[in-house]
Amino acid sequence: MCSIPPFPVSDSLVMAEPRSIISASIPQTPPGIIMPPADGSGTAVMMDPIEYTLRKRLPRKLPKRRNDVYVNMKTDFRAQLARCQKLLEGGGHREICVHGLGLAINRAINIALQLQASRQGALQLAANTSTVELVDDIEPEDPDEAGEPMARSRNNSAIHIKVFYPDPQ
Repeated sequence: MCSIPPFPVSDSLVMAEPRSIISASIPQTPPGIIMPPADGSGTAVMMDPIEYTLRKRLPRKLPKRRNDVYVNMKTDFRAQLARCQKLLEGGGHREICVHGLGLAINRAINIALQLQASRQGALQLAANTSTVELVDDIEPEDPDEAGEPMARSRNNSAIHIKVFYPDPQ
């Protein structure tokens, strides 16, 4: 059965210039960072991105085992794939766990599929997804003029792929 979108999709939905003089005369606020208050009160804080620096903290890692591989986008793909192959072949492990966070999810999936294809299907995959809470620090550029540093939390997707040889039966 075909689902119908709640409203017709057409070219008329494309954003255009304001048509009335009233809406055109309203000043547009520059883009900024809107921070929820730390104390839970109802007023948000508007911060100028020029006055503050956003520093992303490293994610909290799962316990590091010898057969865990954390995939990232900075390391060369072939090097990460070779490390996984080395763990499965010469490392004496019958299974490894490939972890990817955010943008590295596609790379983690690709590594797992490449490992499976290189063994002509002898390896099996079991994937789990999760959401990881990340914390960012927002620090003032000039500590004398600006306010105090703040922290902001956000969520990011993660994948955990178990690559293993099935038990012979």
